[in-house]
Amino acid sequence: MTDTDKLFSAIQTLKPNTPLVFRQDTVTEETFNKIEWDVEGSFTTTNPHSELTWTAVKAEMDKL
Repeated sequence: MTDTDKLFSAIQTLKPNTPLVFRQDTVTEETFNKIEWDVEGSFTTTNPHSELTWTAVKAEMDKL
């Protein structure tokens, strides 16, 4: 499983059915902050999900 796969799995575990676009090659805190979140049909890099912090997602990724 690649780090990108782990990222998507971690996010879906923490908040199922969360639409997003990840256009990076590596997963780091910096690239996590570049995720494009789909908010009612518009994309933003401002994370609208308070439970999806880098710390929470990274911890979930480390379990995989």
